[in-house]
Amino acid sequence: MAKNFDPYRRHPWHGLSAGPCPPEVVHAYIEITPFDLVKYELDKESGYLRVDRPQYTSSQPPMLYGFVPQTYCGARVQRLMPGATRGDQDPLDICVLSERPISRAEVVLNARIVGGLSMLDSGEADDKIIAVLEKDPVWGSATDLDDVPRSLVDRLRHYFLTYKLVPDAPTQVSIDEVYGAEHARRVTEAAMQDYREEFGHVA
Repeated sequence: MAKNFDPYRRHPWHGLSAGPCPPEVVHAYIEITPFDLVKYELDKESGYLRVDRPQYTSSQPPMLYGFVPQTYCGARVQRLMPGATRGDQDPLDICVLSERPISRAEVVLNARIVGGLSMLDSGEADDKIIAVLEKDPVWGSATDLDDVPRSLVDRLRHYFLTYKLVPDAPTQVSIDEVYGAEHARRVTEAAMQDYREEFGHVA
């Protein structure tokens, strides 16, 4: 048996590090791909993906979607979003651009943070970090949101404004700001600090 081999599956949220060089380059654990019409979400107890619900609308996520391990949206993340009453108490969400289709979830990849969406969901700070796949032949050189076509950012914004829509029910979601890499790194660092305060350890 190889040295340092862990015979047990690590919990994706708690057992993986935030990344090789956070908050610039982070690990992204992918829950949903652009091909999914069902919303999957990490089961926090077991660490496996759970079916949350079929998507209510016909729109599909335009990018890979998951979270940054060892992050938590608590008080520090909340303070960075005007109007938020608290963080959403989940790991920090991340959307990743990849030129080649990645069609399976439950993969881990390195992602360079380039920006984010300031999303308020029922009063909770629920930032959506935007990143590019590290070493991607098309997107890998991007360092800020200006390097990503505005149409892709608009498509992502529209997805998150509509993916929870239910007929005849008011929406509780708003996105008041689209921000660049500097603020996105600040949100990521805040989420890492919130995690350390909440859980008290770093792998």
